[in-house]
Amino acid sequence: MLSSSLKFCAATLGLLMSLGVAAQDYPSKALCMIVPFPPGGVTDIVARAVAAKLSIELGQAVVVENRAGASGVIGAEAGARAPADGYTLVMGNISTLAINPVSFAKLPYDPIASFDPVSMVAIQPLIIAVHPSLPVKSLGELVQLAKSQPGQISYGTAGSSIYLAVEFFSSATGIKMNHIPYKGSAPALTDLIGGQIQVLFDPFSSVYPYVASGKVRALAVTTDKRSATAPNVPTVAESGYANFDVSSWQGIVVPAGTPKAVIQRLNRDLIKVLSTPEMKDRFAQYSAVTAASTPEQFSAYIKEEITRWKKVAIDSGVKPE
Repeated sequence: MLSSSLKFCAATLGLLMSLGVAAQDYPSKALCMIVPFPPGGVTDIVARAVAAKLSIELGQAVVVENRAGASGVIGAEAGARAPADGYTLVMGNISTLAINPVSFAKLPYDPIASFDPVSMVAIQPLIIAVHPSLPVKSLGELVQLAKSQPGQISYGTAGSSIYLAVEFFSSATGIKMNHIPYKGSAPALTDLIGGQIQVLFDPFSSVYPYVASGKVRALAVTTDKRSATAPNVPTVAESGYANFDVSSWQGIVVPAGTPKAVIQRLNRDLIKVLSTPEMKDRFAQYSAVTAASTPEQFSAYIKEEITRWKKVAIDSGVKPE
């Protein structure tokens, strides 16, 4: 019996030592950062900015790989199934980590069980924008028009999170619009600019360049405070609809079971990257703020968001598909 115990202890010690060596040598090759959405959207923009600086801190390339589809499900599932060795990162967001569990009756990954959080990365508002041909110049006018034409105004969303946010807004204001889903922000914006849809709810970074150029008109931002980048655009609350505060957010997760020492290394380097004035200024261009956190803080935030959006879905009558 003693011999068996000693063998077990020796085997356990050997495993722990090998993990320690692996963590100490990490990283020894390039990393892949999966973005579950197409190029050009806010999650992709954030991911590429972070990957470039994280590569310097880690001393290895961090290659961004877009795996779009199904509101981020395809990319998130790929990340969840990847080896838990620290060489696959997933730039998760409000859709993949908080709202997909509410929107899909059956999901091929679990945002809590399938991943280990590393850190929050960024938070930014959504913009409610319209095609210039739509005869509205305020959110109140949009609501009035939508009430006079139920189901006739088409709005686009890129992802389940924004769809649920719009349903929340529609339920609160008593309007009904025609939903057109898109695989990403870029194709949705193309159709808004082209007039194929009249309204778009989308992250600030994706939409604002087209607001600034006059190609689309901004009616409101969805956070409780105005954006410093676009101080003339009112909030939803200022437009007469209180208690509506919705943010787009991103954060990095890794496959569940990734060694804690590796997660700590990634967290340390991410915090360093996100704390630089350069990164803060870069994000500020898109009205985003850096949001570095501990893994534990990010885990708690994800759970809070899942609970929040589950209640929104129930209150808005949205059922999982």
